[in-house]
Amino acid sequence: MNPISIAIGTDHRGHAMKSKIIEHLTQKGDLLVLDMGAHSETSVDYPDFAHPVAEAVENGNAKMGIVICGTGNGVAMAVNKHQNIRCGLCWNNEIAELIRQHNDANIIAIPGSYVDDATAIQMVDTFLSTDFEGGRHTRRVDKICVC
Repeated sequence: MNPISIAIGTDHRGHAMKSKIIEHLTQKGDLLVLDMGAHSETSVDYPDFAHPVAEAVENGNAKMGIVICGTGNGVAMAVNKHQNIRCGLCWNNEIAELIRQHNDANIIAIPGSYVDDATAIQMVDTFLSTDFEGGRHTRRVDKICVC
């Protein structure tokens, strides 16, 4: 069985958290993590690392994505510009679950300056293991794209 690919990208504010999430995910053994950067805490522009995550999900190289910046808002705005990307900003586990169940989110945005590493890892685990409920939510999700 091929491992599931997960793309992850961050700016300098989320670099340390990204490293911990990657370590956690690779220990699971059944996930392949595509690290889109940043690779240090040197100041960078978040879209340069968010767009490659969205592109990986769009073109099927990754099943889902994780983006991190200080507030999570910048990276969420950037990836949501892509067709068929549904990214939700999460700061607790319940929201991470709901963006999958109700919105079929395929990328999670994490505010690295406002959640601790343990919460971020818990949200990522929940996000990756929660299924979309479908049903009445499908109709709503189908109305998101203005393609």
